[in-house]
Amino acid sequence: MAERVFDVRDFGARGDGLTLDTPAINAAIDAAAAAGGGRVVLAPGRYLSFSIQLRSRITLELSEGAILEAADPARHDGQYDAPEPNPHDAYQDFGHSHWHNSLIWGEDIEDVVLLGPGLIHGLGLTREGPGAPWSRDHIGDRPLSMGPATPLSPAVFEAEQAAMVGLGNKAVAIRNGRNIVIRDLTVLKGGHFAFLLTGVDGLLMDGLRIDTDRDGIDLDCVREARLSNLRVNTPNDDAIVLKTSFALGERRSTERVQIMGCRVSGYDMGTLLDGTFGRTQNLSPDLDRVTGRIKLGTESNGDFRDIEIADCQFERSRGLAIETVDGGVIEDIVVRDIVMREVTTAPIFLRLGDRRRGPEGTTAGALQRVSIRNLVATGIDPRFAATLAGLPDHPIEDVRLSDIHLTYGGGGTADDAGRTVPELPHAYPEPSMFGVSPAHGLYARHVRGLTLENVVFATETPDARPDVVLDDVV
Repeated sequence: MAERVFDVRDFGARGDGLTLDTPAINAAIDAAAAAGGGRVVLAPGRYLSFSIQLRSRITLELSEGAILEAADPARHDGQYDAPEPNPHDAYQDFGHSHWHNSLIWGEDIEDVVLLGPGLIHGLGLTREGPGAPWSRDHIGDRPLSMGPATPLSPAVFEAEQAAMVGLGNKAVAIRNGRNIVIRDLTVLKGGHFAFLLTGVDGLLMDGLRIDTDRDGIDLDCVREARLSNLRVNTPNDDAIVLKTSFALGERRSTERVQIMGCRVSGYDMGTLLDGTFGRTQNLSPDLDRVTGRIKLGTESNGDFRDIEIADCQFERSRGLAIETVDGGVIEDIVVRDIVMREVTTAPIFLRLGDRRRGPEGTTAGALQRVSIRNLVATGIDPRFAATLAGLPDHPIEDVRLSDIHLTYGGGGTADDAGRTVPELPHAYPEPSMFGVSPAHGLYARHVRGLTLENVVFATETPDARPDVVLDDVV
């Protein structure tokens, strides 16, 4: 039987960029759901909207020439759905803890498809939101490059949360979904997250182009996922990031995830889509150089396992980061066939820390069985070597680096080589947290079972530091 089509224009949508089409789009989705499922189509046009709620067994299709524009509460007559109450919001920031305050959102849904090739333009979204209310004297809340965090009183924090009511800070957010497909869409300026998918089992994301002002794709407590052929540009934050926060009220894992054939970058926002690949922005909001990378962490209450990252390119971005600091176990990670150009911090960063932003009883986690092979990186910021940093009582275990060629800018001094690197167990994990590396190629500390095979380090100019520094490594 052919899939039934529900054209939003038949429900009153104008697509003129002036009329608020929120009621019409939601009415079309509700009608399709009542019919047992169907394809809800936005024909060519510009559809201005506040929150759109997804239903099970729905395909929401943005046709060629269709633009779904996020309305702005400051300019348009309306507001986004309020952020739903979440009693489990203590250990992750506001953006991770709520889903309804989005342009498109769904909860407890299954068999849903979001389909392009149209454009989601998050023009009226905000990238802002309060941080996590829990802290250990605010240690680990933000990167050290930003300086010490200022503790907020409960009253100030509540005021910041109240100020978010009516605003939208995500393009697409799904909480507890099953069998979700997102394909061939383009997203410009997606707010705090272009895509936040939490507690999703069975996910395919393919053929997306994302050019946004904060995170691109956040997969939080997601299982059985495949990301392929994605182009994600995020100069201010991470491009593709896997997490295991406590937002669902329990420790959940992210596992069996493949990231294949993707390209991430930190060019000026908007210049991926217009093809100019701008380079005027040099720093991210954390005052380190532009971001745009693939990362596991920082939120890491649950475990990560069976993750494969392959055939990916990093361009003008930070390198690969694999981090557990909130008690989770990261294990059985395979990274292969990676090309990096113009790396703005360390090309490889493995960190086992002890921030413990989690419920009472949270302990340090583990980081083990990581294989990285066939990785070539050029134009690396010379300050930061590839870094593997565990803790004295919690070493990183069983790491294999093979067929790797890293080319740095050079210029390190003898004083750099003699630095004493601080431990900083509770700090937010970033390569810059340790300062300039004492090695120009690889710095590893508190590691058990490190294997290097055909690993080559080069510099464009002379460097007084040694290639490799190993501290408490066997």
